[in-house]
Amino acid sequence: MTNIPFRVDPDPKMEKSDMTPAESFSTDDRTELNHTHFATGDEKLLVGTWECAPCREDIPAYTVNELMTIVSGRIRLTHSDGKVEELGPGDSFFIAKGTPVVWEITETLRKIYMIVE
Repeated sequence: MTNIPFRVDPDPKMEKSDMTPAESFSTDDRTELNHTHFATGDEKLLVGTWECAPCREDIPAYTVNELMTIVSGRIRLTHSDGKVEELGPGDSFFIAKGTPVVWEITETLRKIYMIVE
């Protein structure tokens, strides 16, 4: 990785990823891709681009602090109080570690993320 400023390419060469459980996908498409642009040695800080086909996960406690910007696709987030947010290209959002959320990708999503554990 690099210790100099860099542009986060929204269309990098992607590799297969398997962070999403197979049973969470809501269509026959189970495509999930990732590219890590930067990682600290202990991987407690990650910057990357991630893409995933439609899926739904009920997450009782988000496992990391994550800031995301949607490049393409759509996602629906349902908060523990029942509030629903629909987000799409250009939207940025943050989920704090420990937050309960229902994560539903309604249209294949590509996002740029920064994760801090």
